[in-house]
Amino acid sequence: MIYKQFQDVRLSALGFGCMRLPTVDGNDSNVDETEAARLIARAMEGGVNYYDTAWGYHGGNSELVMGRILKAYPRDSFFLATKFPGYDLSNMNKVEEIFDMQLEKLQVDYFDFYLFHNVCEMNIDAYLDPKNHIYDSLMARKKAGQIRHLGFSAHGNLDTMRRFLEAYGRDMEFCQIQLNWLDWGFQDARGKVELLNEWNIPVWVMEPLRGGKLAKLSDEYAAKLQELRPNENIPAWAFRFVQSVPTVTMVLSGMSTMDQVEGNLNTFSEEKPLSEEERRTLLAVADSMTGRTSVPCTACRYCTTHCPQGLDIPMLLELYNEHSFTGGGFIAPMRIAQLPAEKRPSACVGCRSCEAVCPQQIKISEALADFAARLGG
Repeated sequence: MIYKQFQDVRLSALGFGCMRLPTVDGNDSNVDETEAARLIARAMEGGVNYYDTAWGYHGGNSELVMGRILKAYPRDSFFLATKFPGYDLSNMNKVEEIFDMQLEKLQVDYFDFYLFHNVCEMNIDAYLDPKNHIYDSLMARKKAGQIRHLGFSAHGNLDTMRRFLEAYGRDMEFCQIQLNWLDWGFQDARGKVELLNEWNIPVWVMEPLRGGKLAKLSDEYAAKLQELRPNENIPAWAFRFVQSVPTVTMVLSGMSTMDQVEGNLNTFSEEKPLSEEERRTLLAVADSMTGRTSVPCTACRYCTTHCPQGLDIPMLLELYNEHSFTGGGFIAPMRIAQLPAEKRPSACVGCRSCEAVCPQQIKISEALADFAARLGG
């Protein structure tokens, strides 16, 4: 197992993400605890010492299951991370109550790592509102020793992350972002890493395989990669990519089968960062994959000066691309929900004034109509 030094602790470079534990009959809320315990025993044996759960994972049961499983191990043999569930705005005034319940569910006296969960456009104002006492409360818990290291996870855009950092960045010790070779350009993970570098904040990686989407590629793309590394399997390329980002300290992987655990342990037995040629090839594959389902907007913004509705068309098309490529997901609906009704895709009147000045000749009105339909109007 590769280990990374973080302040005064030695972390396994691979962390066990507890959002995708094995389940019974495909019911996400019904964790197969016996099988989960078997996977974690093998991970422990293989040197994994970081376990990441959260309030909402597996319908609220991940923390309970992990509390029971980890109770079998000495408390100083693992590092435990969980999060304040700010993805649900109804939780914002319950930070003390929820924190105490998490200690009880996980059967511990302290958390090694604790995060503001999912900082995004939907909740940034609530996270920054002093009336909710979230920051003050978590800092007090840290002072009391119930949090050893405080950080945040983010699915928001760069501006949202910047707002959060300007308010609390001086006290953030790490940040967890969606980072993989496809999202390096597609969701501007590169820009997010650069922003965190400005603040000297180490990067924690979530979704290195993009929910499994990067674990298997078409024969066309796989052949390009295997030509460069014949003995490297396709999932390992995703991990080798993040190993090539200097400020990455922790890489989380949600593991639900023993094959996944064994494969990840094998990959993380040594570091094999990508060469420049390998990196260029991989990012070219990413561009090709996203380009086949994306509209080619360059954000020149000619369109916005001709829109009678005043829509931020480049931003809407960026979200349309994400939603189309992913086949749904929560990111686009979450960000669209924060816009007033008159600024959403459904507000497009189909006048095509924007299309008359689009250098890429994008059928913008059709894209926005399709986006509105996908979002349910």
